[in-house]
Amino acid sequence: MASVPLPSLCFSHIQKPKSLSFSFLASDSLRFGSSSFEFKTSGKNSRIRVSVCRAASVVFHDLDADDFRHPLDKQNTLILRAIPGLNELGKALLGTVAEQVMVLENIGTSVLVSENQLSGLHELMVEAAQILSIEAPDLYVRQSPVPNAYTLAIGGKRPFVVVHTSLVELLTKKELQAVLAHELGHLKCDHGVWLTYANILTLGAYSVPGLGGLIAQSLEEQLFRWLRAAELTCDRAALLVAQDPKVVISVLMKLAGGCPSMADQLNVDAFLEQARSYDKASSSPVGWYIRNAQTRQLSHPLPVLRAREIDEWSRSQYYRSLLKRAMQVNSVQNV
Repeated sequence: MASVPLPSLCFSHIQKPKSLSFSFLASDSLRFGSSSFEFKTSGKNSRIRVSVCRAASVVFHDLDADDFRHPLDKQNTLILRAIPGLNELGKALLGTVAEQVMVLENIGTSVLVSENQLSGLHELMVEAAQILSIEAPDLYVRQSPVPNAYTLAIGGKRPFVVVHTSLVELLTKKELQAVLAHELGHLKCDHGVWLTYANILTLGAYSVPGLGGLIAQSLEEQLFRWLRAAELTCDRAALLVAQDPKVVISVLMKLAGGCPSMADQLNVDAFLEQARSYDKASSSPVGWYIRNAQTRQLSHPLPVLRAREIDEWSRSQYYRSLLKRAMQVNSVQNV
């Protein structure tokens, strides 16, 4: 995520300054309220005022992962945990050498975000982590033409999130923070370790002679089923931070068929209508079979299905009560 979405700064009027000074104005009444930057120039009545709209004003204090975990995530996690020796096998396969390779790969080929490096991205991550009541992980930006973001949490080391530059270019500031919140959802729910184990276990099973391929295929299908459910959970984490379902759905729409040059022409409502038409088309017996065949080997649910899921959850009584609970806690703490 490079230069396109980060200018979420609104210039009320722009005038070439003769000299420039800088002041920061912020209200402490809301931790995630709007802030403004003011640039004063030496010319008469010359100033540039910049408004920065933060993503959300509600922080979910003491939020538990099960408060937003998708039912399918709960169900499939229980199934995975019931597989004898799965956790121990994963730890054995994921040794210290593999850890170092993965850590050094990202340190050596990406840019580590901090207060002094891509500070706008750093602020988005810190805010999202505070909203979800979780410690902010390290964040790396990596050059890649494939829009993607992923999380690694291995061996008790500090977890980190990697975001590709093409995804930064594709998204707005609020959408980018929703992606970061999605990745934080993996950490909040301890998905990171399971994700790492899943990849290594599947590769390891294929190397077993004889029935190794069959074992791997069965295990892979189960792992993919769990991964798809986990993604639905993390979309909910994204909504808890964005607090606007259209922001999350817009991310999914852009991942399905967006590019920077067409971003302002995309329509979230039309995409939701497309999701409903997919449900209708796949409701017949033949459609149901094709849908299952289409999604069985996918690590992520189809974008239209994720959009429909998050739209429905945003209108649920449970989500509204969760948001109301957070607002009441914040109100008491601000008194």
